Amino acid sequence: MRLRQKIIVLAILPMVAAVLAIAALVAYQARELARLEAELLEDSMLAAKRAELRHYVQMARTAIAHIYDETDRDDTLAREEVKRILSAMSFGEDGYFFAYDADGTNLVHPRQPDLVGTNLWKVRDPQGVAVIQRLLETAQQGGGFLRYVWNKPSTSQPADKLSYVVALDRWGWMYGTGIYLDDVAAVTGEIKERTAHNISATLLGLAAVAVVATLAVFAGGLALNISEQRIADQQLKLLTQRLVSSQEEERARVSRELHDGLSQLLVSTKFRFELAQERLQEGRGNAAEAIESGIAGLAGAINEIRRISHDLRPSLLDNLGLPAALEQLAEDFGHRTGIAVRAAIGPLPPLAAGSATTSLFRVAQEALTNVERHAHAAQVELTLDQDGSDLRLAIRDDGLGMAATGPLNKGIGLRNMRERVEHHGGALRVEQGNEVGGTLLIATVPLHMAEEKMA
Repeated sequence: MRLRQKIIVLAILPMVAAVLAIAALVAYQARELARLEAELLEDSMLAAKRAELRHYVQMARTAIAHIYDETDRDDTLAREEVKRILSAMSFGEDGYFFAYDADGTNLVHPRQPDLVGTNLWKVRDPQGVAVIQRLLETAQQGGGFLRYVWNKPSTSQPADKLSYVVALDRWGWMYGTGIYLDDVAAVTGEIKERTAHNISATLLGLAAVAVVATLAVFAGGLALNISEQRIADQQLKLLTQRLVSSQEEERARVSRELHDGLSQLLVSTKFRFELAQERLQEGRGNAAEAIESGIAGLAGAINEIRRISHDLRPSLLDNLGLPAALEQLAEDFGHRTGIAVRAAIGPLPPLAAGSATTSLFRVAQEALTNVERHAHAAQVELTLDQDGSDLRLAIRDDGLGMAATGPLNKGIGLRNMRERVEHHGGALRVEQGNEVGGTLLIATVPLHMAEEKMA
């Protein structure tokens, strides 16, 4: 997965999801708070209007008490006088009193006089409420409030209305007054509108924060990508330089061995054969000795070629496998350096000739070279065995140890060994051998990387 995709998956998407979740939670909480605020304000305003309506009805009851309570007056004249008083009482632009008899016929309606004398028993508001029937029932139950929809006189448009009614039981009348609630609706609507505006502003703010944060994360990721690219380029350059240096070192080593060893042997052999030729031409009888010496020199040159070839790519590694190649390497190392080498090759499954076994062989070569050059050891132990699911190579010497063999721990050789085994999913560990000194090097690779696949 590329770095840009990692940034999107691991940083931007979770951040956007978190912002969306926060926005949804904020919007929900804001709507709930607005709803509660509107309900509280509406309840408060309705309570104030209920108290106001009670006060108005109480005033009307006081205004008509001297007429209604007198039993010696003519009821017809008294009723007309009460109608006149109720019709004359008003408050505000749309405040008035109304009265109905028990059949639902309108008796008083100063704002809509055309309704007077009209039976409104079956009238229902847009919400299906039988208004006059419910008002009469409320009055007969001792008086109370009723909320319904009625045409507002000043606008001739339906509006929400709250009325308070009481009964004149002796006459069978119901009278009362009401207040239109469009101001309550306006206030609650304003609260809802303001809340919606605040929610929109909050969401826009969160969106702006999300965009800025996304750009910041993307910019940081881009800068990180550029930085990592530069580091990768530098590491690639260093690796290239190390590879070139390794190649040059290997070429220099092979060149030295060819010049110092093989070339000198061949020159010496050439001189011997020239000496034999000269003796034969002069007829001297000691030419055979020079020829035998030249043949011995050719044999030494052939052995030197085999040694160099073995160091470059041992044929035993391809023909007989890693165990035989390591045993041969240990034997040759002991003959060449005089250091006692013990090779312990444990029971192993068949190993394939491939890059994993070649890497372990190169690790053993490099380790023994370091022992020869730096450790001043007298004994070396080389072990190859199976450690669980890993193939384990261990090389232990009794030399000076890591404290004195800095090149093993800090030079390019150790890095090469580590990179070889890590390329196959393995690991390399170098540690102090024991209390008397020495170094222990352990290289492991997964066994399945080196194991021969059965057909």
